[in-house]
This record gives sequence, structure tokens and C-alpha cells, in this order.
Amino acid sequence: MIYLDNKKRYKTESSSEDRVLARKPEWLRVKRPLGKEYLDLLQLVKEKKLHTVCQSARCPNIGECWANSTATFLILGNECTRGCAFCAITAGNPGGVVDVEEPERVADAVAQLELKFAVITSVTRDDLEDGGAEIFARTTLAIKKNNPDCGVELLVPDFLGNKASIKTVVKSNPNVLNHNIETVPSLYPIIRHGADYFRSLHLLSYAKQINSAIITKSGIMVGLGEELEEIVQTMRDLRVHHVDTLTIGQYLRPSTNHYPVKKYLEEDEFKELSDIAKDLGFTHVESAPLVRSSYHAERGKNAVCR
Repeated sequence: MIYLDNKKRYKTESSSEDRVLARKPEWLRVKRPLGKEYLDLLQLVKEKKLHTVCQSARCPNIGECWANSTATFLILGNECTRGCAFCAITAGNPGGVVDVEEPERVADAVAQLELKFAVITSVTRDDLEDGGAEIFARTTLAIKKNNPDCGVELLVPDFLGNKASIKTVVKSNPNVLNHNIETVPSLYPIIRHGADYFRSLHLLSYAKQINSAIITKSGIMVGLGEELEEIVQTMRDLRVHHVDTLTIGQYLRPSTNHYPVKKYLEEDEFKELSDIAKDLGFTHVESAPLVRSSYHAERGKNAVCR
């Protein structure tokens, strides 16, 4: 049984099955991040007073990505107004505070790293009238001004469905507009606090209406208790809403205060999901246990559907 305690933490009444699933398979374990490139990027992030989703969301790929001087920058602070059951980012109310100099610092960091492709995401900021859309746009423009050859992917929240906010972001001309559907509709009431399945789908299709050339992208976590047919139907829904590329990865519980893992999928199951996605018309698919929404993001930067 899953319940929300008085501190808004997700708890479970553990069964023997839950305790077994709490132990990750050996093939899901990753090495502790080390090395000069990792330490250099860590120092740069500190110097620029920036956040990365790699750190805040405890991404298992941080060692691999940072060793290759690749990071997903987390703008608009590191305190989220929602606090979803699967996410390690701290929940709270930033009180409308915005760092207006952050876009330039991100652009400086991208230039210093000599990135050819930058991924920018944010916490959800329901406390802001535009959900942070203006800061997203200014970050894109600052990166492209400093680094004209650098591609940009924006992984955005749902902006509460505000069309003006979505338009602001798309008009800044990112190469890829990413918004994660995260899970199947039946799990939304438990997994995605404050989100709406169809609102997320409409955001993605509206981005295409504004700019048909933009690459749209989404991501799904598996292992939360969903059925295969639910995953396939979610893929179909994404394609109906003109989503071009897709990521599929294993959900890993950040702590005992988060939603429990219900299943660890095997490699061949991820291969099956990839094949289904490609048959449905996605032009680029990343599907494997440790795949996250920005993993190998540069591979899908030209994968717009026709």
C-alpha cells in the first residue's frame, strides 16, 4: 500500500516483494563518478552558481556524461513547486524569485565547455505567471548568441498549459522541444502530482503547430506498475500528437520516501519497446535501463518526422 504522510513523503507498507525490488540488479549498478573531466565540470558548475539535473535528480549516468563534458543544466533554481512521487528534486515554494542573470551564466558555461549540443531543463515553477518560459527563452538566445553552432534542447515543464508560455519558448528557436509524458495515464494521480496527461500531450502538439520544423521529444519511465499495452497506447498517443523522438528508461527509486519500483525490465524488454516505438513512426528512440530524457540527446537532434 502507498500513502502520503504528513510531511508529504510517499511511503509504502513494505511486503517481501517490495524488499526484494529495493535491491537493484547488478547490471543496473554504475561506477562512482571520478576523473579529471568530472571534477573540472563540478568546479565550473560551482563557479557559475548553476545547478544540473544530473546532480539534483541523482542521475545514474552522471559519471559517463560528465566524463564527456556533457551536462543538463537545471535553471530556475532547484526547488520544485510540485514534488512528484518519483523525483529526487526538492519540493517547495521559491516564492516567485527568479535569477535574471542565470541565462548568461549558462551560456558562459556552455562556451567554456565548448559544447556542440546543450540541454536545458528546469524545476516546475507554478509560482511564476509564465512558469519560467521567459528565462528558458533568454537562455536559448544567450547560448546561440555566444555559440552559433551549438544546438539546444529544452526539456520543459507543462507551464500549466499556458499557450503564451509555450509560444515564448518555441519562438526562441531551440532545436529540440522536449516534454516528458513520464508514465501512463492510470498512474498519473499517484506519480505526477499536479500534472495532467492530456495537457502534456497538447503542449507537444501545440509546439508543432507553432513551428512544424521543431523536433518534439518525450520520455517514459517503466517499472512503476504499468502494463505493456498501456505503454504502447501512450506511445500511440505521443505519435498522434506529432512527437518525433522518444526515450524509455527504467525507473529507479531515489529514496525510501519515493514511489517504489514495481518491476525491473530486462534488456530484451527494452529492445521490444524500442522496436514497437520505431514501428509506430518515432524517428529516433533511446530505450535501455539507464536511459534518461537527455541521455545521448545529440543523437536525435535531426530526427524530425516528415
